[in-house]
Amino acid sequence: MTTRTRKIRKVDPPLLLVNIGQLLTLRSPGDGGPRRGRELRELGIIENGAVLCLGGKIVSVGTTSDALRDPWFKKNRKQILEIDCEQQVVLPGFVDSHTHPAFIEPRLVDFEKRIEGATYEQIAEAGGGIRSSLETVRKAGKAALGEKVLDALREMADQGTTTVEAKSGYGLSLESELKSLDAIRQASSLWPGTVVPTFLGAHVVPREFQGKARDYVELLCAEMIPLVARRKLARFVDVFTDQGAFSSEDTEKIFRAAVAHGLALRAHVCQLTETRLQPLLGFQPASLDHLDHINDADLALLGRSQTVATLVPGANYFLGLEKYPPARKLIDAGAVVALATDYNPGSSPTPSMPFVLSLACTHMKMSPAEAISAATINGAWSLRLKDRKGSIEPGKDADLAVFETGDYREIAYWFATNRCAMTIRNGALSSTS
Repeated sequence: MTTRTRKIRKVDPPLLLVNIGQLLTLRSPGDGGPRRGRELRELGIIENGAVLCLGGKIVSVGTTSDALRDPWFKKNRKQILEIDCEQQVVLPGFVDSHTHPAFIEPRLVDFEKRIEGATYEQIAEAGGGIRSSLETVRKAGKAALGEKVLDALREMADQGTTTVEAKSGYGLSLESELKSLDAIRQASSLWPGTVVPTFLGAHVVPREFQGKARDYVELLCAEMIPLVARRKLARFVDVFTDQGAFSSEDTEKIFRAAVAHGLALRAHVCQLTETRLQPLLGFQPASLDHLDHINDADLALLGRSQTVATLVPGANYFLGLEKYPPARKLIDAGAVVALATDYNPGSSPTPSMPFVLSLACTHMKMSPAEAISAATINGAWSLRLKDRKGSIEPGKDADLAVFETGDYREIAYWFATNRCAMTIRNGALSSTS
């Protein structure tokens, strides 16, 4: 790939990407809603494509020949950074809609115990798991925690991600949760991409509240959520609704508090055990995530819902599970399926959306096209950013990923390697080579 000018400017120059072998626009094939069923396979490919970006937005999408003939381009060519994509693949930047980057250390003891045969639940009961990350986060300064988040964001961008949902959830005290959200804000201010903060104070019940779970739920609803909302530290509230975490009744109470304070909703659900979804769907959450143990009745409910089913197969892979989320059943039921990394220190320590696409194809039998739709436009729907993110269309944010491949299917085909050559985040260019 070659660029014809490399001047460093304080304001990002207009960008014109030309000679794109396959430009995956993900433009809407139907009524403008999220992708379901067969629509997941429709990528809106333009061969020998071109994209013009100006002021952080996409302003024109078409073929290279049309772009080079455009009178505006001819008049302003000297001011434009022209990028020859050399017949490679360009797609919308990945929207990673489920991550937990606000942690300090990896959980290596858990990793070894799992190798020796311990289950996720057994590790948690022995004091490992989520609770084992609390001490280091509580002791860390905001600057140190923010630097860890920023490191993760940079790794994600290196592999084509331009929008990231970032959760708190490893502090689980008022002070440490606010610190975590402040650290996410600090990191996002230094990263050209887009970060969507989520308050996950309801990750598990911390040790000091063991046997007093109702008191912790009350703390979440009466103190934490109101303060998070007042300080505008999060757009979403998330709850881990499962065995060993929070009950459906707890979740409903937390959801009501979040709605009362103007925060949108999402939840971890059906990861370890089956949970009835109907009561939660009544709150119209943006996304329900994991869904390994969803029942057939709830599959049908999701198929009729606007709530996104966000699948995170990286967790199943790292936990050594044989069972993966039922992607095909969800798609066949008409559900809106998204993919995310679930980046976290305990069950999915990967920043790589291409790896998640590969897992989706090999272990959940999604096609490469379905996986790309799930990782871009449907991820944008799950974060309620569909008007700005997830497709390459005029008026949307200039979020693009360039891959050193001649065919989009190679993005999921090659694994344990990084073929992303370049990302453009809100019009800001960065090379990964």
